[in-house]
Amino acid sequence: MVTSEVSTKMRLSRWCVRFALVVLFYSPVHSNLAAQSEADVNASIKKFTQIYEAVETNFADKVDPDRSVYRGAIPGMLRTLDPHSNFFDPKAYALLREGQAGHYYGVGMWVGAPQGKVIVMWPFEGSPAYRAGLRPGDEIIAVNDTNTEKSTVPQVSTMLKGPRGTPVTVTTRRVGSPEPLHFSLSRDNVPRDSVTTFWLRPGIAYMKIDAFNETTSHEVDQALAHLPESQIEGLILDLRGNGGGLVQECVNVADHFLRKGQLVVSHHGRASAETKFVAKHGERGREYPMVVMVDHGTASASEILSGSLQDHDRAWIMGESTFGKGLVQAPFPLYGNSALLLTIAKYYTPSGRLIQRDYEHQGFYEYLSRNEGHYDPKDMKKTDSGRVVFGGDGISPDEKYEAPKLTKLESQLQIMAGNTSYYFFYAPHFFAEHPNLHISKEWKPDAEVFNSFREFATKQGVLFPAEDWERDRAWISDRLREELLITAFNKDVSDQIALRNDPEVMRAMESLSSSKALLDRAHETLASKKSAATSEAH
Repeated sequence: MVTSEVSTKMRLSRWCVRFALVVLFYSPVHSNLAAQSEADVNASIKKFTQIYEAVETNFADKVDPDRSVYRGAIPGMLRTLDPHSNFFDPKAYALLREGQAGHYYGVGMWVGAPQGKVIVMWPFEGSPAYRAGLRPGDEIIAVNDTNTEKSTVPQVSTMLKGPRGTPVTVTTRRVGSPEPLHFSLSRDNVPRDSVTTFWLRPGIAYMKIDAFNETTSHEVDQALAHLPESQIEGLILDLRGNGGGLVQECVNVADHFLRKGQLVVSHHGRASAETKFVAKHGERGREYPMVVMVDHGTASASEILSGSLQDHDRAWIMGESTFGKGLVQAPFPLYGNSALLLTIAKYYTPSGRLIQRDYEHQGFYEYLSRNEGHYDPKDMKKTDSGRVVFGGDGISPDEKYEAPKLTKLESQLQIMAGNTSYYFFYAPHFFAEHPNLHISKEWKPDAEVFNSFREFATKQGVLFPAEDWERDRAWISDRLREELLITAFNKDVSDQIALRNDPEVMRAMESLSSSKALLDRAHETLASKKSAATSEAH
């Protein structure tokens, strides 16, 4: 065996030992576990090493250690534990930490490859890319002197990032431009804002939290102060699609809306003592009706927030049952800048409900395919005012909302390639045909624009009769307007207009009255309990 192979096996053996020790001995009581499991650990490592040596020596092709171990053996082992314990190789771990930090240094744009080519999806408002004039639909064909026409999105993203103030040249191919366009940029701090806030109408505020990173609670405080919060008569808190993030940031956000001393969440596990998180500061009298919008993509930290607000009758929850991820993952840095994210406990709402849904009686893919309605009838709890709630299947909404079903034409127009809509691909053609057009935020597509889009989609294979197009004209025109406004202004402007016309947001505003009634009942219940306690004291 050559020296490199011996070295690979030595590194693999050391890595296996370290990985096993982390998995088995992470807890404060590791000495007892070690005494019971040392022989089993040694035997398992020996078996794994023998199998790996047999594969590396005899497999038909050369074995890639990173692929077979990092992408095969380790993820396979973790899948036998639970669906969320995970291993991060150095690149994945670096991306995880970057996402949690809430910022990075680069040019500030979202890139994708919906047709196999790396293109600009949209630049972030105020970023170097935005200021330089890059547009949605621009194909990135070079970064500095490196041709990127055969590069992947991660490769291009890495090229675009770099130290603050360093120069980078981005070359693009744009629809309607006969020659490539060259953009000279200077990398800068690119904040990954997780909070969006604006007025839906006087007195009614909207807040969207995309994820919980290191800056989220600070962003929430700043956004509410900017409105200002004293003018809020009702708040729509949108947690749809929020997959979670840092739990402490979620607790800090809950602290803003709950009373001082109220429990936000607790967790405990086999070798993890119970830990409670409470509101340390409280809302300090800033109590107004709240409706929290949730869906199947609402998971983890966002379920903690919605569950705590529901259990304390602080907010009316509306939408779909949430995902049901209530497992506590602790990061364990490993050899070579990799890391293990291991489940060590489970989360419980203030009333004691288990957030996590069942994962032991179904496969991994079945688990990821959300099936609601399987809450545990034995896990019945009550909110502060006595309302019955159940655990074991995420957070069930107080009011269910089902989005209107799309027609076949509407559905097809939503996806042209790579989960990207026909509207996105039409936008570059529109602006190439109207290079001097300046549209306002109030602009809407007229018959000429609508027919131009219809002709574009038809050429791409969207074949529907004229009556279908006419039936869906209003819906299509709204989506077309939203897409074109991204290029004309930015993604934030487009999103605000779309949200103001979102049927679910409109329903949420109507449901503020239900939240108001909930708050009133909670106050009555609290007053009754205080009165009873006073009577007993006398």
